[in-house]
Amino acid sequence: MKNDIDAPGVAQYKRILQEVLEKRPSGTRLRLAEELGKNRSFISQITNPSYSVPIPARHVERIFEVCHFSALEKRSFLEAYAAAHPKRAPRAATPARWREIVLRVPDLHHAERNRHLEDLLAEMALRVARLLEDD
Repeated sequence: MKNDIDAPGVAQYKRILQEVLEKRPSGTRLRLAEELGKNRSFISQITNPSYSVPIPARHVERIFEVCHFSALEKRSFLEAYAAAHPKRAPRAATPARWREIVLRVPDLHHAERNRHLEDLLAEMALRVARLLEDD
């Protein structure tokens, strides 16, 4: 274990990530691997509190986006991450040049299907925005 890593703290923020992932659709872990450019075993290591492998700070914001962390989940994760890695905690992201829009979509009369549609539209908007930022 490195001097700047607190193993119990690493386990704590991994538990938060694990809880978030348990609430998400089944393909979220695979999508996370694809978005980070990593294989599924890496995702297993960074989401399992039993492994001391820390989550690299450069991946934290992307994890928040892909896994759709709530504000409370994000705050709890960042507090635990900062406690576990006091010398390399991710800096607060610079304010994004994003703006919010509201879409009117049909009610699918099924909570899970409605949530899936919302997640799909949000993910599509993020991907399009990233493509535009690369130009």
